[in-house]
Formats: sequence, C-alpha cells, structure tokens
Amino acid sequence: MKVSVGQFNPSGDVSTNLATMRKLSAAAVQEGSQLIVFPEEAMFSVGQVEGEFSAAVDAQWTTFVQGISLLAADAGIAVIAGGYESSGEPRPYNTLVAVGADGEILGTYRKLHLYDAFSYQESTRIKPGDKGITLLDVGGFKVGIMTCYDIRFPELARALATSGADLICVSAAWFKGEHKVDHWETLLKARAIENTCWVAAAGTSSSHCIGHSAILDPMGIPVAFLNEEAEGIATTDVTHRRVEEVREFLPVLSNRRFEGSQEVSAAS
Repeated sequence: MKVSVGQFNPSGDVSTNLATMRKLSAAAVQEGSQLIVFPEEAMFSVGQVEGEFSAAVDAQWTTFVQGISLLAADAGIAVIAGGYESSGEPRPYNTLVAVGADGEILGTYRKLHLYDAFSYQESTRIKPGDKGITLLDVGGFKVGIMTCYDIRFPELARALATSGADLICVSAAWFKGEHKVDHWETLLKARAIENTCWVAAAGTSSSHCIGHSAILDPMGIPVAFLNEEAEGIATTDVTHRRVEEVREFLPVLSNRRFEGSQEVSAAS
C-alpha cells in the first residue's frame, strides 16, 4: 500500500484548510497512494482561529469531519487528520479522525497525552482523551494512530504494536526549539525500531512548528521525508513483506519479557 504524509500550515479557516488537503490528497492519488496522513490542527490552528476557541470548535467540528469524508470519497483515498471535537464541556478533545476511501468514518482517536511541557500547558484548554488506543483497517493493514506528544510515550506505540499494528501514523504540530528536531527524528526512529513497524508522521509547517514529516520503515530508516517545506507530500510503498522480514531477524516483540506493570523484588 502506498502511503503519503501531507505537510502544510493550517490557517484559522476550516474551508481554506480543507481546500489545501484536497489539493495534497489529489497529488497523493497521482502517486498511487491509498492513504494520506495530515497534521494535528489540520482543522484549524488555535492561534489563528477567530472568536472564542470552544465556540469555534462547537460550530466547525461537524463541518470538518464532513469535509474530510467528502474529499476522501472524491479523491478515492483514505485520510487521517487532526482537529478539535466538542466534549460538551469548555475544554474540547484534540481528536484525529480517520476516513476510508469511500468517505465512511473508520474511527477517531482522542489525544491521550496533553502537551504540558516546555512551559506550555495544553491541558488548560484541551480535555484528555478517554477512549484508549485506536487501531484501524486500511488497505489490508492494521493502522494505529496517535497525536504529537504521544510519541514521547513508548508504551502507547507498544500497545498499538502488540495489538497488531503494522503501521503507526502520527499527526503533529511539533514546536520549534533547541534540540526539538533531534527529539522528533529520534523518537520516530525509536518507535519504528522498537516495534518493528512502519511509522508515518505528518507535521505542521509554520513559524513555530518544525514540519519534518517522514515515513520510516520497520528498521527506523527514513524512506520518504520533507524538511521545512511550507507545503508538500512525501510518499512511499508500505509493505507487509518488510514488516515480516524485519521481525524475522529482529524478533523483539516475541522476545520481550515484560508486559504491563511488573513487581519489583526487594533487595536481598
């Protein structure tokens, strides 16, 4: 299955962002892709949305999901993209929506790990997810999804891998800063290597985010990638064969001896 990651700088306007995603999806289809992954905040950028944030979420989430469904069906490609979903409370969820090539919703994922780090407090305006992991069927592949800061938590990627994921898709708005590109690239490689699965990561390109979207194979090798381009796609052929051959000579999932929490023996 060919997979693309789409990189762009979301505006504060849903219709503008959907138009950009439509254009990038068409380019991915031209390259033969069956799935395209877009960044976190693909719906709209919090910093650019007009009016009160939670009111904008309440008004625009359904429009965004319907727009993703329509562009997926029109282009004939599965789409994963990030937005903000009303929770019925002042703080909405940071949610990924996955839609099949027929426009039908495959599933959603509410960001579990909120970015309360590096002097930023995402939890002041976002409610943490409450649904656990999400695993999808796309083109014969088991696809796990996660959002940005989630990539720093190896137990989440491991839960997806042990649940059967061949491919983990990451949607992100990864803030710029000292060593932040190094962290991003290292974490993507680590999640691929330790779980011997493909990783496809789409990053926001903006004045405060790094871009650097990439697709890595189960050995952690970046096989398709972007740098700080304002807009573009990167595409590669994701195969079961590569997963199987890597897991044959590097059987870390079957060799592991720790599952979940462990008892700690007292020193003797």
